[in-house]
Amino acid sequence: MNSPEQSQLGKSSSYVDQYDPTLLFPIVRSGKRQEIGIAGVPPFMGADMWTAFELSWLNLRGKPQVALAHITVPCESPNIIESKSFKLYLNSFNNTRLSDVEELKRRLRGDLSEAAWRVADGAADGAADGAGSVGVNIVLPDQFDREPVHELDGLSLDRLDIACTRYTPAPELLRTVPEDGPVSEVLTSNLLKSNCLVTGQPDWGSVQIRYSGAQIEHGGLLQYLVSFRNHNEFHEQCVERIFMDIRTRCQPDKLSVYARYTRRGGLDINPFRTSHPQARNDDAGQSVAVLRSVPQGLR
Repeated sequence: MNSPEQSQLGKSSSYVDQYDPTLLFPIVRSGKRQEIGIAGVPPFMGADMWTAFELSWLNLRGKPQVALAHITVPCESPNIIESKSFKLYLNSFNNTRLSDVEELKRRLRGDLSEAAWRVADGAADGAADGAGSVGVNIVLPDQFDREPVHELDGLSLDRLDIACTRYTPAPELLRTVPEDGPVSEVLTSNLLKSNCLVTGQPDWGSVQIRYSGAQIEHGGLLQYLVSFRNHNEFHEQCVERIFMDIRTRCQPDKLSVYARYTRRGGLDINPFRTSHPQARNDDAGQSVAVLRSVPQGLR
């Protein structure tokens, strides 16, 4: 299976402007999951929710068309899709003539689903190509004003005046205050930063943590989130590491971790991991059902 070093990350790339699904570069999830103690079925569900802000193609008369796309990759897919390859793939539509938006949607769903569920030679028994589907929703220009920008709901940890000295993941900073009794709360921070696994380029994000259980000490949680500042890992892997560290160290009854990253090159990745089935509203106001199936609203 592909490794990150084999991708186009950090390399000079020619921009193909005619449809080419072979540009997509899947990377298996299992290697990084093993690093954080996940063997077999993960103890979470969720999805990687992408927003494509720069999507264009030609109609049959050669007139350019533009749209936004919301793309949902369920986390049970065996692969992530490397982001630069995703951008190159989307750019391959720029001079491609399509009959209508439905043809665009069919191609996106088919190609992305194949990449997300592609199985390497020698994969475990029971794995098969095409085992699942990626959700695709196209937003046309007359709907752009329905795309609000909204801060993550919750109590901001950034209000705390704390000293920070750790800049690589330090789960030992996580601790609970059990004498305060069980709580249910939603906490946010805009101070999440990590770096690309291959290029070292900075990735900026905001994170929302929703949990029920023993009170998590807020200062330690913020110091822990800041400790990702010099860490090299993909967005999806960072969110899964945060989820597993909080789960292991604080043992909440319920836990959800959601990160929204600043887009680079017209494409963002917003991973969501949760211990229990639920629905969340994304920034487009669409209900995203997070179950072990493709989100109904994005089929």
